[in-house]
Amino acid sequence: MKHLFIVLFVFTCFISSNYAQAQPGRRGGPLGPRIEPENLEFDLGVGEIPDREMFERLSYQGPEVSRDAYLANLEFVKFIIDKADPSNHKVYFMNTQNHRAHPPYMRLVGIESRERGAITYMPRLTSPNGSPGLYIIDFQPNDSYAFEDIDRIIKTLTLQMPLLKGKVAFHPLSGNLRRYEAEKTKYEKAGVAVYLDSDIYKNISFLPLNIAKGFGRLRVYKNELRSSPRDILICPTLPNEMPRVAGVITEARQTPLSHVNLRAIQDKVPNAFIKDARQLEDISSLIGKEVFYEVNSQGYRIRLASRSEMQEHFESIRPVAAQYPKRDLSSKEIIPLHKANFVDASRFGAKSANLAAMKTFKLKDGILPNGFVMPFYFYDEFMKHNGFYRVFKKMAGNEQFKADAKFREDALAKFRVKIISAEMPSWMMERISSLQKQFPAGTSIRCRSSTNNEDLDGFSGAGLYDSFTHNPSEGHLSKSVKQVFASLWNFRAYEERSFFLIDHEQTAMGVLFHPNFKGELSNGVAVTSDVLYGTEGNYYLNIQRGEDLVTNPTGESSPEETLLGWWERDGQQMIRASDPDKPEVSLLDSDQQKELREALGRIHFNFEKLYGKDRGDAFAMEVEFKITNDGRLVIKQARPWVF
Repeated sequence: MKHLFIVLFVFTCFISSNYAQAQPGRRGGPLGPRIEPENLEFDLGVGEIPDREMFERLSYQGPEVSRDAYLANLEFVKFIIDKADPSNHKVYFMNTQNHRAHPPYMRLVGIESRERGAITYMPRLTSPNGSPGLYIIDFQPNDSYAFEDIDRIIKTLTLQMPLLKGKVAFHPLSGNLRRYEAEKTKYEKAGVAVYLDSDIYKNISFLPLNIAKGFGRLRVYKNELRSSPRDILICPTLPNEMPRVAGVITEARQTPLSHVNLRAIQDKVPNAFIKDARQLEDISSLIGKEVFYEVNSQGYRIRLASRSEMQEHFESIRPVAAQYPKRDLSSKEIIPLHKANFVDASRFGAKSANLAAMKTFKLKDGILPNGFVMPFYFYDEFMKHNGFYRVFKKMAGNEQFKADAKFREDALAKFRVKIISAEMPSWMMERISSLQKQFPAGTSIRCRSSTNNEDLDGFSGAGLYDSFTHNPSEGHLSKSVKQVFASLWNFRAYEERSFFLIDHEQTAMGVLFHPNFKGELSNGVAVTSDVLYGTEGNYYLNIQRGEDLVTNPTGESSPEETLLGWWERDGQQMIRASDPDKPEVSLLDSDQQKELREALGRIHFNFEKLYGKDRGDAFAMEVEFKITNDGRLVIKQARPWVF
């Protein structure tokens, strides 16, 4: 037995010795012949990254990150700094499309002495020099480097990748956090920027609101500017109304629930928040010129475009055949909201039909308003009674109306005045009067537009039409009804329908009536999926203090931005507070959050069935809500999110 032990010991030593010779300092295979960075084939990597294009070619973005879970779905390039020659450190930028693990890569290129990490691009964050886009450098989660090492590594990398200058920050992971905290003053004195995981939603200078490509003339939006479907607009502030355009850049931070972005999604045009866009050379140099503009998850691209590119693009996105909205005139009575249902959209409009459908979802009592719905039949009879279809035909046949946007806008404004000033048939006046009497005396009545050309699956029509509040001092309710009718002929709505070849005369207006809410504490919009940051298991919320609408905010507004977990145990994550001095205080208390969470779940799954969607389909509902002056949650509208 003793001799057997000696034999085994000697054999083990022999194997270990040969293993070490085959793999000096390394397990998994022999060390290959050394390849200098400048001699690398591209499928292995490069020794220098001169520009953003090269970084993109080398980078990987996706789920296959092995143990580096923190890099999942981020755009990153891994690097190695070889220190074999202490006086001449050499950088290897790995082709991370092909190689995502450092150890086997090091065997391939024949290096051992090293510092290794990843350079990750964060397109939404602001760089130290103030421009959009930040590159962060991190190392293995358990690595711990002193400040002097971090400073040297950043300088070494910047020499070989010049675009890091002014745009890079150190990202300490778990192993380096304690050391960073101890040396924080060194970083501050040296001006070495640091990015922490808690900064992910802070200091954002770029947000891709709608990922798309477009062509158009780049212009700066001003109040007097009349935009066209061939304009890409730079908006210093967030406009409340905008006709169809070819693309949008705002210098004010948007939310995905603004009417501007809902229109961009519907029209499939690029839209992004780019901080100080007019100060950026790649944008300012192109103002007034025809450009190609693309928004993607990693940033934006903008360049000069040729006239042929422009023409080909616009020909490709416009429908080739006329479209006719469903218009059913068989319903001839104003009815209580609860007597309508989901299939009545072709008679009362999708807004009314969806609100009526929610009456069957077993939501908490009082969470939905009670009211009445007016069918399209009333609008059609009013238009025929006054000969307005003939007036429209004559107006639309005018050559100047067809060719001149300013003339067209003025003509439509005059047409709306005629509609508001026109008389109603006596029978219609009587029925509207009867409706008005069903509300308690002194009630202000909200008259909301509900057409067959909005709130549809695949076409939101957000912001095209207008709603009005009828106060008791205004007399007969017909005054506000005619205002709603007239809004069918808003310039922005007309232009949108024209672009999509939607028949104007087949479009019809219904009206939804319910008591107006005064002095609300806040109002908001929720989407039953996180449509901005892409997180799982969250509702995306925007909430505005007071009566200022989230979808049409004033320039001074600062909406709260929150991710509300689907389940109560997941709580909420505040992205941006309405009051910057109270960053943890939500405009919704815990009871209101609980009520809203429960309601959103029921709304999503019931409408998913009604719209015939499967669980795997891209589907979400956009839900408008408010908190009344007595603290009650009220849901006022739901429509499909347009993906």
